[in-house]
This record gives sequence, structure tokens and C-alpha cells, in this order.
Amino acid sequence: MTQERSGAAHFKGNPITLIGPELKVGDAAPDFKIHKSLGEEVSLADYKGKIKLISVVPSLDTGVCDAQTRRFNVEAGGLGDEVIVLTVSVDLPFAQARWCGSAGVDRVVTLSDYKEHSFGKAYGVLIKEFHLDMRSIFVIDADDKIAYVEYLTEMTDHPDYEKAIGAVKALL
Repeated sequence: MTQERSGAAHFKGNPITLIGPELKVGDAAPDFKIHKSLGEEVSLADYKGKIKLISVVPSLDTGVCDAQTRRFNVEAGGLGDEVIVLTVSVDLPFAQARWCGSAGVDRVVTLSDYKEHSFGKAYGVLIKEFHLDMRSIFVIDADDKIAYVEYLTEMTDHPDYEKAIGAVKALL
């Protein structure tokens, strides 16, 4: 049975339900199957040996999600080859590619959780009411252990960019 966390987060002050477990620092990062394109599926194993900063956004076509993805794109330029920055949303892969092209985002890999919500369910960020993934940040070390996690409690808030980048730099 899938775990539901009622009231774990809010959208404009209204409670929403998150599906999946609340992960903690030190937990093994759960595997997932997610789309890099309509025909290409990837999993956690595809990024084995890399430090992974996973920025989760509900949709790239909203102001906070846009700003969050642009910010991590800039930060990705200074983190080196040992780090991969992934942005996960439920946007379709071709919409993600269009957005990246128009926004000039070229250092972040966008991944789509649209089909099975595998990432959202495994990481405890799938919003039951909207079938979107809740804004959150995960830093996973090269051995696939969670080194940092931030579950935002208000969907429209920004994450703590400095803490997330600091967690990545502490692993380098």
C-alpha cells in the first residue's frame, strides 16, 4: 500500500496530500524510472558515481519553478564534472526541451515524471490532488545515499538554494 501524508504540504495555504515516504538524510536513494525524452527512460543507476542534485518542480511553466531551474543551471556551471544537476517535473519531455531552449538552460538535465510518477511516489513528492511533483531538493552522494533533503511545505515558496549548493560542495 502506498503511503499518503495528508497535510504534509500546502498550495497557497490549502493543505495537500503527498504520496510516498518522507526520505531522510542517510537513507539509500530510491530507484526510479523517469523519461529523458518520450522514447528514453532513465533511472538512478544512469547517474551512478556522480553527486546528484535533484531539483523537483511542479511545472517549468510557473514563475518559481522557472526561477529555481534557472538558478540551479547557473550553479551547475561551477560544480564540476563530478556533479550532475537534474530537474524533475511532470511536464512532458518535449515541453521541457522547448522551455530549456527558450530559457537558455543548458547545464541542467530535465527529466519527466509524467507517465508513471515513479520518482514522485519513490521520493514522497507526488501531490495526490494535482498529480504534480511537490517542490523539493535532494542531494545524493556518489554512493546513492541521501546527503541533503528539503521538502518545501508551501508549493509556491523557493527552496534554500545556498543550503542545497553547500550540501553538494561538502561532498566534493
